[in-house]
Amino acid sequence: MRIAITGGTGFVGGHLATELARRGHEALVVSRGVDHRPWAQEVLAAAGVEARRAATSDLDGLVEAFEGCDAVAHCAGINREIGAQTYEAVHIQGTATVVRAAELAGVGRLAYVSFLRARPACGSPYHESKWEAEQIVRTSTLDWTIIKPGMMFGRGDHMLDHLSKALCTFPVFVGIGARRVRPLAVQDAVRVLVAAVTDDALRGATVGLVGPTELGFDDAARLVASVIGRRRPFVVAPLAFHRLLAWVAERTMTVPLVSSAQVRILSEGVTTPVLAGDGLTDPALVPSTPFDAASISAGLPELGRFGRDDLALPVLCSRPLRFAATGPM
Repeated sequence: MRIAITGGTGFVGGHLATELARRGHEALVVSRGVDHRPWAQEVLAAAGVEARRAATSDLDGLVEAFEGCDAVAHCAGINREIGAQTYEAVHIQGTATVVRAAELAGVGRLAYVSFLRARPACGSPYHESKWEAEQIVRTSTLDWTIIKPGMMFGRGDHMLDHLSKALCTFPVFVGIGARRVRPLAVQDAVRVLVAAVTDDALRGATVGLVGPTELGFDDAARLVASVIGRRRPFVVAPLAFHRLLAWVAERTMTVPLVSSAQVRILSEGVTTPVLAGDGLTDPALVPSTPFDAASISAGLPELGRFGRDDLALPVLCSRPLRFAATGPM
């Protein structure tokens, strides 16, 4: 099968592209620009992966990219707003354009990656925009599947990358308290996505996905610290501190240590899906990878500290990073 993937050089999209190619499918990675990040370059270099440039706002470009494809996996999304890249533009208008392009190109099937707790009228633009995108998919003429994963980890992620960098950079880890999470291995999410775009079993389903290991987020960070050999004192700060830290990080870092949306996500806990009533009937698709030393080690990037390349403002590049560490996703 030939399958197009929006956001295909990102974390989930990249893993999906390489897995599809490994299984003998044609994986067409669709992204709005040239992505020079190491993970993206690894994805693009994989055998069986083809790249095409088209933004989710470019209807004609998407139609051209989707022509001849059997399915589309819509993985493009953001967890902070930057300029024109707003939740409205990316999640809502972008999804509407992707859906319309798939319909015009004659694609029969679409899988959409939403978020575990996406829902309406909850006061979070991130959650609400993901929910609106779900509704656009549901009202399309396509055979659709909606996947609602929680906090994911694996090679190329932000969670293990930022946790390990924070633990290598700062002498103290500032935790978020008694918030529970069930980290989901990206390969477990990808296994469900592959089924969604290649098989009819999940047609019309909305599936919430979490990993099998439930623990406190601060305990997850302690486990990462143990794996990388960087034991740190842990202190708990109120949510107001983490919201302020996110506000600063979003304005000073290329990829924020933590975003405002992530603080909201962690404040609720990441253990229970919302408005995702369809279970997985195939035991082979049920997430099974524990969050333990082995899975953490497999997903860790090369260890290093936050540095000047992580700063977004040139004026800050001559100054050391002095803000505290918190837990990102």
